[in-house]
Amino acid sequence: MRSSILIIDCGSSKVIDIENQLEAINIAFKTENWNSLPIDKLNEFGGIIISGTPILLTETEPKPYLKALDFLKTYKKPVLGICFGHQLLGLLHGAQVSLCKEDRNWQAIIIEQSSTLFNYIRKPYKMMEDHTEEISLPKEFKLLATSKFCKNEAMQHKIKPLFGVQFHPELSERGGLQLLKNFCKTCF
Repeated sequence: MRSSILIIDCGSSKVIDIENQLEAINIAFKTENWNSLPIDKLNEFGGIIISGTPILLTETEPKPYLKALDFLKTYKKPVLGICFGHQLLGLLHGAQVSLCKEDRNWQAIIIEQSSTLFNYIRKPYKMMEDHTEEISLPKEFKLLATSKFCKNEAMQHKIKPLFGVQFHPELSERGGLQLLKNFCKTCF
């Protein structure tokens, strides 16, 4: 069987957009809810994408999510956290979450360090946002990108293949599709 991506659905209406983008680049996937993950079968996947959610971490107890995703601390395959998934990945590694200015529009992304995530994406980097929270940079991660509304738009673990983006590549047309393609290349 061809390797596939596991999409962890945290309750976002945008999961269908992630699925559609993966279909567009011919990547097999399986979607599972965050609270019913097949922990014993995680190594069957080439990598994981964690979706966003409509809840706010500053108003919700994050422990159930962090407990369900605790395996990511030792998971060895590539992971991409999107929005809420980015925030959870950060919290699992010591980041703090805080409210920021609401951003629900296209945003210019300022690249701070090169990464395979941004290969072949035309400048200027513009991505679609949909958030009111941000996270600090965990000490084990390097900052990849910022914007005028968010200090941590994209991050990458210094050693492990863990990536997080605050913006929504699944809604960001060509640039977002290329970012997802770049991530999937790290998985296979």
